[in-house]
Amino acid sequence: MSGDFLALAQPGVQKLSPYVPGKPVDELARELGIDPARIIKLASNENPSGPGPNVLKALNDALAELTRYPDGNGFELKQRLSQACGVNAEQVTLGNGSNDILEIVARAYLAPGLNAVFSEHAFAIYPIVTQAVGARAHVAKARNWGHDLPAMLALIDSHTRVVFIANPNNPTGTWFGADALADFLAQVPKNVLVVLDEAYIEYAEGTDLPDGLDFLNDYPNLLVSRTFSKAYGLASLRVGYALSSPVVADVLNRVRQPFNVNSLALAAACAALDDTDYVAQSRRSNASGMQQMEAGLRRIGLGWIPSRANFIAVDLGQEAAPVYEALLREGVIVRPVGGYGMPNHLRVSIGLPAENKRFLEALSKVLGRG
Repeated sequence: MSGDFLALAQPGVQKLSPYVPGKPVDELARELGIDPARIIKLASNENPSGPGPNVLKALNDALAELTRYPDGNGFELKQRLSQACGVNAEQVTLGNGSNDILEIVARAYLAPGLNAVFSEHAFAIYPIVTQAVGARAHVAKARNWGHDLPAMLALIDSHTRVVFIANPNNPTGTWFGADALADFLAQVPKNVLVVLDEAYIEYAEGTDLPDGLDFLNDYPNLLVSRTFSKAYGLASLRVGYALSSPVVADVLNRVRQPFNVNSLALAAACAALDDTDYVAQSRRSNASGMQQMEAGLRRIGLGWIPSRANFIAVDLGQEAAPVYEALLREGVIVRPVGGYGMPNHLRVSIGLPAENKRFLEALSKVLGRG
């Protein structure tokens, strides 16, 4: 007689639904019989530029050592990050993408009887990692689709151990400024860890967004999480990192799995850090693509949430799921965000000019506005 292994799982895990990523090109091609070359994917906020030549060379050079385990401490990448970010290497924690960092934080600091605070319409991984370890989620109502930091402060209680805030936020693209962050950090209890998720920070221009690193020295309870998956163009290699006080980093490294970042990812990330021109060009391309996307949506007569990331949340003014399905039949993959409490929106990554044009044409056709 077999056991009921769902019932045997931890209560928080029993109630979870698996995270659903953006649909892969090959999957859509199989399902609908579409030539993969005709499909564009604007669903996962990837950098559309392709890897830089320095990264490709580093990957090629690292191939000869595939039989060896990676450097479990990530010494070289930590040294590079410490120099680039102005911190000590002891303040760096490496992750298998920044999602790994978020899970490590949850396993280190959350448990049944404790809680985490985050915003409505925030990144889906925050509730997943919180619930998976049996902790409770205190969710603050969003304001204008973005974080209401005072409302989040009001939800912190004696059982709160972690606050997750994203700047810019995914999937809304909303952001807050330096003054708002400074006021927030000054009021958070010192025994509550603030996880500032800056996965899209490299796309910010000017002074719209604060740099979380500017606050690290003053707030030992601050952790800044970043990734190489977006502006650096290394999404498939899964490498992210956290910057925090040495004490917090030490705690995270006690939980972090050994060899959680592979050798190819370590080599590519080191090369990517040196390629500042690639990131600058990616930022310029994204800014131009955002203008193209906004102008196209304006012509179609649709609204959107202003964004400082490499994606835009489009307000269809109607249920988005049927539009998403119709776009799939046109060979265009975007992201429905009904699971984030946004049933009328589609999140669309900024692509190359031809990809943005193709999306706008397909959307106009599907909506009968072309």
